[in-house]
Amino acid sequence: MAKGYWIARVDVHSDEGYKAYAAANPAIFKKFGGRYVVRGGKFEALEGASRSRNVVIEFADYETALACYRSPEYQANIKLRQPHSIAELIVIEGYDGPQP
Repeated sequence: MAKGYWIARVDVHSDEGYKAYAAANPAIFKKFGGRYVVRGGKFEALEGASRSRNVVIEFADYETALACYRSPEYQANIKLRQPHSIAELIVIEGYDGPQP
């Protein structure tokens, strides 16, 4: 079964205001079995526009990734993030087919 992922690109304009959102995320992700694959880190934007922070979170499957996003806990946490950042977030199913 293919895993599910969140891919987020974020620009934070208030680090202090963003802290409460970031602090609440680990408990929410743990509840849904999510784990960070990418959380910040060095990057180079080779094509297209970029944002200052990039995050990839892996879940057991696509449905669990969606359930986490739609959960009351995360929906409440979004309200902490929005005044302090601009984010793009997609939930995507991983690829589980043949590899080159």
